[in-house]
Amino acid sequence: MAAPLPLHPPVKRSVTIAGHPTSISLEPLFWDALEAAAARRGLPVNALVARIDVERMEAADPPNLTSAIRQWLWHARSADQTAA
Repeated sequence: MAAPLPLHPPVKRSVTIAGHPTSISLEPLFWDALEAAAARRGLPVNALVARIDVERMEAADPPNLTSAIRQWLWHARSADQTAA
């Protein structure tokens, strides 16, 4: 039987979106994935979060930003695996 994955509580970080500071709480796993996704796109994390925020606000019933980031990362991961 495999050992359980270590679970970590969310870590709060400050980001700036459209010139406005905000804080986001994500688990370290999601911060790592967000940083990797930003690096693959040649963007700072703040710029990628801003793009995700714009997409989120275009939804009929926008989720909160943290949920939108997690969902975006899941979809991006799926798309990256399909492209590979």
